[in-house]
Amino acid sequence: MSSSNFLTNPRTVLVADASVVINLNATGRAHAIIAAFSNRWAVTANAFAELVNGIRNGHDDARALRILIDKGAIDIVGLGDSGSRIYETLIDGSALRTLDDGEAATIGYAHEVGGIALIDERKAIKLCADAYPELTLITTVQILLHPTVIEALGPSEHIDVIMAALNKARMRVPPDQIAKVVAVIGQTNAASCLSLPRTVRDQVVKR
Repeated sequence: MSSSNFLTNPRTVLVADASVVINLNATGRAHAIIAAFSNRWAVTANAFAELVNGIRNGHDDARALRILIDKGAIDIVGLGDSGSRIYETLIDGSALRTLDDGEAATIGYAHEVGGIALIDERKAIKLCADAYPELTLITTVQILLHPTVIEALGPSEHIDVIMAALNKARMRVPPDQIAKVVAVIGQTNAASCLSLPRTVRDQVVKR
């Protein structure tokens, strides 16, 4: 699914996992990025709790998220009956077939409300795609590459926010999105970006 066509209904809720919140916070422009979309944004109480737990390790994402909540940019939500059932299936089982609390809740709530789950982790994406193929999954990269974000920020700042997410939050870039990211940030930036695969950085340097 391309990053330009995943949003066809402004009523669709975008449900962000903790990793996506961390990536957006790292850009320094989270509120502007969120405001670029007419959709409602939500974070589950489970994912928020994960960010709160990060405070003990010196991470500030829970406080940054609280500011976004206070501004009305993001809602904290709880799971209903149907979302809870999905959540339970995703946390109960072998380690290979289960997810973290926040990821499972994000998928459960997105499925419950017919929303889009914003998730970056490979395992969560694969398990969700296998179990709930009807649910749309989007990564932070696809959000940042969306035309509405580019229009809201402008080309120069758009490069800055992607570099910030890559360098400060070590944002994961799915293989099918790497070429697009390199095209946006430029080969010189890509070569110095340690969060991109080494093979990609080496290829850029050799050109």
